[in-house]
Amino acid sequence: MTKKESAKERILKVASDLFYSEGVRAVGIDRIIEESGVAKASFYRNFPTKDHLVVAYLELHSKTRMEAYEEIKRQFSDSPKEQLYALLEELVERMKSSKFRGCPFMNAIVEFPDEDHPGHQAAMTHRSSLWKNVEDIARRAGARDPVQLTYQLQLLKEGAMMSAYMDKGYYHAEYFLNACQVLINRQFDEPTPSRRITE
Repeated sequence: MTKKESAKERILKVASDLFYSEGVRAVGIDRIIEESGVAKASFYRNFPTKDHLVVAYLELHSKTRMEAYEEIKRQFSDSPKEQLYALLEELVERMKSSKFRGCPFMNAIVEFPDEDHPGHQAAMTHRSSLWKNVEDIARRAGARDPVQLTYQLQLLKEGAMMSAYMDKGYYHAEYFLNACQVLINRQFDEPTPSRRITE
């Protein structure tokens, strides 16, 4: 028997879809209440303020992303270097989606520039956790300078995500992966053969 979706889950699902597609500040509480079909009292019982909902939205995205990364690490448990490529290829697949609207964490940081805002802090927490994870993989793979490689991949990744959001074209995906491969190969004595993107 399928478990019935709770009011909290329904609110979070609706809010997550709207926040990601339209922006957090553009979506009001009344609209979320209307589209999730819950009573106003039920909404505020689960999320006392919009900030609480924003943090829950970002934590849900973080959980989803980290679970995907852990699955990749399990699939390529014998090769940390392959884990790096798989993480990048997973990103490329997400960027191809017509529903791709950039990085939800970067978007939140832009929408909430105040470093004390709960949304800004939640986004920065995920970002820090993600790149520490990548640095750990790079170190286990034997990169000469895992910190440098991590920063380089971070710059490429965040630029590619913004580009994919703005121009909606997929042509840059292969350029992105190839640029990442150049940086990764510089860190190792044995280069990896070129990889191609499937459109």
